[in-house]
This record gives sequence, structure tokens and C-alpha cells, in this order.
Amino acid sequence: MARTITDPAEAASELSRRFPHAHRAVFFGGAGVSTASGIPDFRSADGLYHQHFSHEPEEMLGHDFFMTHTAEFYDFYRERMIAPDARPNRAHEKLAELEAQGHLAAVVTQNIDGLHQMAGSKHVLELHGSVHRNICQECGATYSAAWVLAHEGVPHCDACGGLVKPDVVLYGEQLDEQVLLASVRAISEADLMVIGGTSLVVYPAAGLLGYFGGSELVVVNRDPTPADGRADLVCACDIAQAFDF
Repeated sequence: MARTITDPAEAASELSRRFPHAHRAVFFGGAGVSTASGIPDFRSADGLYHQHFSHEPEEMLGHDFFMTHTAEFYDFYRERMIAPDARPNRAHEKLAELEAQGHLAAVVTQNIDGLHQMAGSKHVLELHGSVHRNICQECGATYSAAWVLAHEGVPHCDACGGLVKPDVVLYGEQLDEQVLLASVRAISEADLMVIGGTSLVVYPAAGLLGYFGGSELVVVNRDPTPADGRADLVCACDIAQAFDF
């Protein structure tokens, strides 16, 4: 049975000891990593899926909704999915430090906010894409999140007039094959895997845990996850505080 700790200081002590001893560590994270940066998660009591909108958030973040209600999609996307003032918290910063020190091989993230890169992480595998890339569906021109925010209504390409779509994986779309394969490779080669800030209920991303065959699995998440039973250590506490070492 996994050892469970709830004290953030104890969690930080445990994590600070494990990373330097690993030969190849991988961090797998979700929305909970960014809550301390002011970006709400999806499924907690205060999360996005418990708020009220004209349609269910799951529907508004779907491919079909983007195609049939494009203007309404963009209203929701600008207001709820882009957080221009968000900055990395201690978890993002520590992960970047660990990578720079040679103690972390990769970050595999379900987040689309780009905060890992802002903190300095170099090897970030974005399973669900990024709000910082918005691509013309006709000519492939790429636009920033700031460019999208500066436009009203449905944005169209400055070069050709084509529809611009966020490089974000919507419900009903496939994950990028290259990113998926790179994530499988990173996880399968890891001897330490730290899962943080994710409920592990979104597939196929959550299924990547099945590729881990290393010696040590750690979960850092306030709420229970399906991985707790096979973990060596469960840190049921705030992730930003757990990475404050």
C-alpha cells in the first residue's frame, strides 16, 4: 500500500530526495499544476465544469461546436481558456530547475497554458496543444494568443483570410501523433514518474500511465486518483507547496 502524506513540507522533503537519485525522471501533469497561477482547473468544486454557461463546457470545447458555433466558441475561448496575466508558480519553476540540473528528462502536460515553457522548461510535451499557437486552416500561418485576444469575433488570417483555429485538441479530435509517441517514449524510459495536479480521468492522456514500468511512482494531488493504488508515495497536498524545495 502506498504511503500517503498530507503535509506539504514533508512532501517537499520527499520529492527533493527522489529526483536527484533517479536516472531518468518524468513529470506528468494536469490542470492542478496551474491553479496556483490563477488558472481554474476543470473538475474540482470551483472548476470550470461546475460553472454555468450557455452550453456545457465539454460541448463548447468540442470540435463540432467549433465548426457550428465558431463565434460563440471564440467568446468562450478568449474569456476562459486564455489567461494572459498568468505566471508560473513554484511547481513550474522547480520543474524547470530540476531539468536544468539534469534531474528531469521531460514534462508531459495536459495543460495548454504554456507556463512550463515560461518558467524555463525546455523538453515539454503538450498533449493537448497550446493557446499560444493559433493556426490558419488554409495557409498554416501561426498566430499568438495576444493576436487572438486583439481581434473580436471569429479571427481570420491576415495573409489569406482563412479561418484561424487554436492549436488545441478539442473533444472529438485526435492527439498529435508525434507528441503522443514522444510522451510514450519518455514515460516508458523513466525510472521515476511523478504525477501531479491531475485527476487522471481524461483519456487517452490518462492511459499513458500504463507505459510506465519504472521503479518508483509518486502522485502529488489534493484529491484521490486512480493511480494512488499502484503508487509508492501519495502526496495529498498543494502541488506548488510540495515543489517548494
